Amino acid sequence: MKIHPTAIVEPTAEIADDVEIGPYSYIGPLVKIGPACRVLSHAVVDGKTVIGAECAIHQGAVIGGPPQDLKHDGEPTELVVGDRNTFREFVTVNTGTVHGGGRTTIGSDCMLMAYVHVAHDCVLGDNIVIANATGLGGHILIESGARLSGLVAIHHFATVGALAFISGCAKVVRDVPPYMVVDGNPAKIRGLNLEGLRRSGMTRESIDALKEAYRFLYRSSLNRRQALEEIERMGAMSLPEIQKLAKFFHDSALGKRGRGREALRHDSSGGDAEEETANGD
Repeated sequence: MKIHPTAIVEPTAEIADDVEIGPYSYIGPLVKIGPACRVLSHAVVDGKTVIGAECAIHQGAVIGGPPQDLKHDGEPTELVVGDRNTFREFVTVNTGTVHGGGRTTIGSDCMLMAYVHVAHDCVLGDNIVIANATGLGGHILIESGARLSGLVAIHHFATVGALAFISGCAKVVRDVPPYMVVDGNPAKIRGLNLEGLRRSGMTRESIDALKEAYRFLYRSSLNRRQALEEIERMGAMSLPEIQKLAKFFHDSALGKRGRGREALRHDSSGGDAEEETANGD
């Protein structure tokens, strides 16, 4: 283990033998850090935080800080981080809250650029890129393969679907369906993330089916239910990508303003779900 003499590592922290810890960094007493990780200068890893292997935590980042939630009263909650993640300068990631399940989770192979904030109880999948100064409110779900540009603001309880792309400075107040590009303030759906779909290795059959589904959902006068019925009739429901898209709209309709995860806060959504026309709103 290579620890700079100015770093503070609490004696009860569990640190793999080959971890590097830079000058003036702090590692809290409940922290576990896996092999081949690097904690650069002036970084903080605190709280009940588990970091996987081969992660890099850059200067000034605070990983595992307490949630910025007025209801939090110091209860023991946690942050769990997978492997090969990069946290660039001044990234902040908070632990969970009791009323949100008690855990913030980040998968593997993610890149969080400078000044990104991940609030309490968020769940991030794998292979996610979040660009500079983007802020995630509490209880947000980001599915694997999503790309978020800089200065994006996402409302708490929102879901960003797999392989979605959010353009810079977008204000996201509703769920973002998988495979889509959104932009604007408030953000609206602008098209399919075709480049992201190709890069992911998706088959031509699935991409063509998603193009047709997009046409029914966002370039027709059909409402959401009618559009999904047309998609089912076109015979593509056997494709996993189409199944995922249909399930997304079902789950999203459970919550207020299209945010399905908001329904998790209580046993019911309070009857506020509404059927929206498929016009890109």
